[in-house]
Amino acid sequence: MADRTSSTITIQAPPRAVMAVIADFPAYPQWALGLHTAQVRKTLPDGLAHEVYFELAEGPVKDAYTLRYDWHGEKSVDWELVTGRMTRKLDGSYELVPLGDATEVTYRLAVELSIPMIGMLRRRAEKVIIDTALRGLKERVESLA
Repeated sequence: MADRTSSTITIQAPPRAVMAVIADFPAYPQWALGLHTAQVRKTLPDGLAHEVYFELAEGPVKDAYTLRYDWHGEKSVDWELVTGRMTRKLDGSYELVPLGDATEVTYRLAVELSIPMIGMLRRRAEKVIIDTALRGLKERVESLA
């Protein structure tokens, strides 16, 4: 993924617990700000989600899109956009690194909307999305630990 934004956070839980929350898409509306729907549409033979449909409504931003996931055990998960209304590109990843009783989580994201957006504004929007998602993930994982 070229030209993407990233951020890292430490979560007080092992990678297995973090990845379990990442993989629990039906629960996303409970902790992911602005996300109203997360429906698994296709699964892999091991039961993990392969394609997930999302509906987002946060302020003036409203979109629906489907992402395809590629899982790498407890180390990482990557996704790419399959279809989207406003979104032309939504490629990202979570990378997990164990730190004793904690996990360092790095979120990388590249977004392109169907409406033109100056690069600086796009990167700022990516940063807000990433930081909000990481805070929500941390709060959710640590509340379940």
